[in-house]
Amino acid sequence: MTVRVINLGLPKSGTTTLAVALEKAGLTVADFRIRRGKCPDPTLAGSYVGRQMYEGYFQTGDPLDRLQGFDALTEISVLSTRLCLWPQTDFGVLDALRHRHPDLRFVASRRDAREMSGSMLRWSDLGSDRVPGGNIPGLPKGYGETTLERVQWIEAHHAFLRHIFAGDDRFLEYDTADDAAPALIGAHLGLDLPWWGKANANTDLPARGVA
Repeated sequence: MTVRVINLGLPKSGTTTLAVALEKAGLTVADFRIRRGKCPDPTLAGSYVGRQMYEGYFQTGDPLDRLQGFDALTEISVLSTRLCLWPQTDFGVLDALRHRHPDLRFVASRRDAREMSGSMLRWSDLGSDRVPGGNIPGLPKGYGETTLERVQWIEAHHAFLRHIFAGDDRFLEYDTADDAAPALIGAHLGLDLPWWGKANANTDLPARGVA
């Protein structure tokens, strides 16, 4: 089994929805963390997908060297008090993936940037604390507290992906809210998606922090 598709979208862009949809289509998916029983190598259980991508990249040059037990990677960034890893923003990682895995497909989940920003703000301490304190590529520590800053970062990330993958038919950017999204993804990957909905949605809590 080898990785067929990687999602390069940001958190709260519908990454869990994509994970559930691909799992229901029969793929083995790693979403943010490697779950026990999901990977042939039990020593990887509980570790972050992004961590293993960088382990492979810096040890062998191949970001997928330690993740060959999966068909799809749907959330690859990590933002915690100890780790800040964003392989979807890293030119070196993306370049290695494209050259070492010519059959690999890429997607980029996205939503309206202001809606994504608000969802980040409502998701635990993601938008209020971790994003402005995380020193994220394109969003240095101390930035990301306001809607304007988060929106600018989100839009710049997708502009970066469109530039890097310009003319490459292995790349698909899609809007999670688009009714055509499952058909577009299915055609891109050569499979049928029997389910498409909303997974890991925010509860109706008020946004915290500076809007």
